[in-house]
Amino acid sequence: MAHPISEANDTSPFGSLSPSEFHARHSVTHSSEYITNSRGMKLFTQSWAPLPPAETTATVAVVHGFTGQTSWMLNLTAILFAKSGFATCAIDHQGHGLSDGLSNHIPDIGPVVDDCVSFFDSFRARYPPSLPSFLYGESLGGAIALLIALRRGGGSSGRAYDGLVLNGAMCGISDKFKPPWPLEHFLSAVAAVVPTWQVVPTRGSIPDVSFKVEWKRRLAMVTPRRNNSWPRTATARELLRVCREVQSKFAEVDVPFLIIHGGDDVICDPACAEDLYEKAASKDKTIRIYPGMWHQLIGEPDESVDLVFGEVVEWLRTRAERTAERGGGKAEG
Repeated sequence: MAHPISEANDTSPFGSLSPSEFHARHSVTHSSEYITNSRGMKLFTQSWAPLPPAETTATVAVVHGFTGQTSWMLNLTAILFAKSGFATCAIDHQGHGLSDGLSNHIPDIGPVVDDCVSFFDSFRARYPPSLPSFLYGESLGGAIALLIALRRGGGSSGRAYDGLVLNGAMCGISDKFKPPWPLEHFLSAVAAVVPTWQVVPTRGSIPDVSFKVEWKRRLAMVTPRRNNSWPRTATARELLRVCREVQSKFAEVDVPFLIIHGGDDVICDPACAEDLYEKAASKDKTIRIYPGMWHQLIGEPDESVDLVFGEVVEWLRTRAERTAERGGGKAEG
């Protein structure tokens, strides 16, 4: 099944169609709404589902990355999941997309994880508890997905997920991209004084080192409300801290997972993803490091995109079927 990115152009993820026409073309329903979190912020959420008479075989909660949002390129992956039989949802983190908050400012990942847990739980509650559920996270979203899965490990912590897909997950930031020494070592002091100061240089522009195909890079650059400035000091400090936190918990991960990662990713270190694979307690774990591919796998040539996401969809389908066989079920679309 071709990824819908093949129908985009360098100015719109939907090509010459309107969003509603694009969704209809792919036999997918779409809805959106604002929710208000515990901090009084309005957050934008979306959901996609296969059109009847297609069956819904599982739910997938999609978690975007640091420079991402749900209404642009990630929308296309959500459409792919929905047309493949998965009811899909996503949320714009604070300061991203159409949600409230200072642009691209995440000084504390905890409240962002809280927002995701709350919304994803409410979305899953729309479907029978027996329906398998999965998390899909890109870049920083991969780290957030790991934190959600660890929190939702069952028991009193809430209903566990049946699997994770980690796409270029931020398990560790590459030394090729980190702020140069000595700034990295003084981030805490600077962030304490000027937390929103956008002065943390990275070794290269994020789009330039993320998207291999030039027209896809241009499409990413015209994402509405995208902030192309350097990371804010408190946010940069928190991203580095999150990497240390997830690394300290690798051995606690016991949910089935699939890692997909570009071998030439210079933002999120592939070696850290391999470390997660080696240390995780999961009995069902798969890692696919694609030689020569960059950070944003959707930014590769279309044939590579179809290869990667074809494997993702097949992995999700197989795990959904296994869960259903153990006592799960399906919901009518």
